[in-house]
Amino acid sequence: MTTPLPVPFADLEPVAATWSLATETERNRRRLGSTLEELQAMAETILPRLDEIFEYLEPYPLDQLPADAERLFLLTLSLAEIAPALECYGQPAVIDGLDSARMPAVENFKLTPYP
Repeated sequence: MTTPLPVPFADLEPVAATWSLATETERNRRRLGSTLEELQAMAETILPRLDEIFEYLEPYPLDQLPADAERLFLLTLSLAEIAPALECYGQPAVIDGLDSARMPAVENFKLTPYP
């Protein structure tokens, strides 16, 4: 069973069911397998709540997120994954780009300024 989103964000559950993905590879594949309309719908759902989401997540260190908050955080990472497709490419894939499957992500890399 998937951990539900935090109560203030329960209305985002339908989007989280599709977009709250644990790895960069999963997020990339979801973007590439989606239509531009699906990407736009996801962004239009999350963007208005982004400040509220960040305010909710801010007290937690990234490596100590409760399961529900982590699921919410992963949703924001999917938004970051799709943003270039919407704002720059106008399509799910990078224009004239290298097939992302040829450059696998380092999934255990921690983006943090702390040791």
